[in-house]
Amino acid sequence: MNPFRLTLLLLLTCFSVASFAHQSDGPDAIEGKWLSSKKRNQVQIYKQGNKYFGKLVWMLEPNDPATNKPKVDKENPNEKLRNRPLMNLVLVTNLVYKGNNIWGDGEIYNPEDGKTYNCEVTIKDANSIDLRGYVMGLSFLGKSKTWTRVK
Repeated sequence: MNPFRLTLLLLLTCFSVASFAHQSDGPDAIEGKWLSSKKRNQVQIYKQGNKYFGKLVWMLEPNDPATNKPKVDKENPNEKLRNRPLMNLVLVTNLVYKGNNIWGDGEIYNPEDGKTYNCEVTIKDANSIDLRGYVMGLSFLGKSKTWTRVK
């Protein structure tokens, strides 16, 4: 193999490895669309300042079957918010990158019960995250769900 081709091959290999490492490692690796564990919703995780947020961007059943109108936040404890649409609602707030593919200090809102939980996210691999919601700041008082990346 001539030296030019060898150099080109090495450069392409380096760029490919660097690209993969960027996708599955580091603070911005969490960004993107994620399919919920029940495969009924997609959440877009994005960066705003130094924190990460997630909004609902797709629903398998976006309309209420009883009214055929877009689903609203009917379980919200604040009566004034019960008519806001679920679509594009920010569910995940204020996640901070802690290192080692872990984001914490955030919260997640569950529109199914109208409750907000502490939240921590861990990347399992390039295409899946474990999202843990818990109460009273005690991670062991919670539940984890695995979300998969939408390509």
